[in-house]
Amino acid sequence: MNDSQPKLVCRNVWKLFGSGARDFLRAREPASVTGDDLVKAGLVGAVRNVNLEVRDGEIFVIMGLSGSGKSTLVRCLSRLVEPTSGEILFNGENLLAADEARMIEIRRHQMGMVFQQFALLPHLTVLANVAFPLEVQGVKRQKREQLARRMVELVGLSGKEGVFPRELSGGQQQRVGIARSLAVEPELWFLDEPFSALDPLIRREMQDEFIRLQSVLNKTIVFITHDFDEAIRLADRIAIMKDGAVVQIGTPEDIVLAPATDYVAEFTRNVPKAKVIKAQSIMKPVQGAQPKTSVPARATVSEAVALFDGSNECVGVIDEAGNMLGQLLRTDVVDVLMRG
Repeated sequence: MNDSQPKLVCRNVWKLFGSGARDFLRAREPASVTGDDLVKAGLVGAVRNVNLEVRDGEIFVIMGLSGSGKSTLVRCLSRLVEPTSGEILFNGENLLAADEARMIEIRRHQMGMVFQQFALLPHLTVLANVAFPLEVQGVKRQKREQLARRMVELVGLSGKEGVFPRELSGGQQQRVGIARSLAVEPELWFLDEPFSALDPLIRREMQDEFIRLQSVLNKTIVFITHDFDEAIRLADRIAIMKDGAVVQIGTPEDIVLAPATDYVAEFTRNVPKAKVIKAQSIMKPVQGAQPKTSVPARATVSEAVALFDGSNECVGVIDEAGNMLGQLLRTDVVDVLMRG
């Protein structure tokens, strides 16, 4: 993940529903507007003064309860919903200053989107569904089918190219939706509760697949969910929303171990600490011989527990290239579990 230049910047973004919303904000200092002010003006604050940055190559999860504004915010970021005010920068370009033709070009060539509803075209095969956005772009048939086959293979559906959506399971249909959104090779990938319609077992499998895909593709991702377990499993950072406003942004560890508000504390109260504390956060320097067993630096303590059998007092912690960064001690793991 690149910390130097944010891919997407959201500054003072508002989305108000109701008559006179723009004039209402122009007449006030937006940061001082309260919920009571909105009620008195007959306005609904779907998104309220949101500021955030999404870094190049990170998975940025936006979460909150139903009605918190997370889906509206994502639609504002892609201008599928028009913000009332604010500034949204994508690669330094102000999207709110772009005309409709420019936005269509950006969405077709630089953004990918996956929603809870699979929205596959029932009369098209898997291959044709995946190739469809390339056809819209005017890509020649041979090239678009070649790209589509690569995406189908990437999501593990080789051999299903000629199958129709009705012949696929829910998880397979969602894989087709993911492949279709990746076919344009987007720089920025929006996923709005993509797995929430799936049963728990398939949902877990799709999360595993998503993690695998990200390790291969290294996309910049904005992922929406209301499931905290899903968020802490996938996220580099999390933004928690309440009543249209972002109340805290941080790593899963930040959110759980240092909640910024009572709402966040209550939201995360039942999350076991071992599920969010990463191996790299509590590792110690390697002393003596290197451990024979290892876990990725991003693995959580709960994922590492199974490696501590009767003979293992420590487990190595490695980076993505397999380099040894440190070691995880049994005593430290037990300490986290006892505090959990």
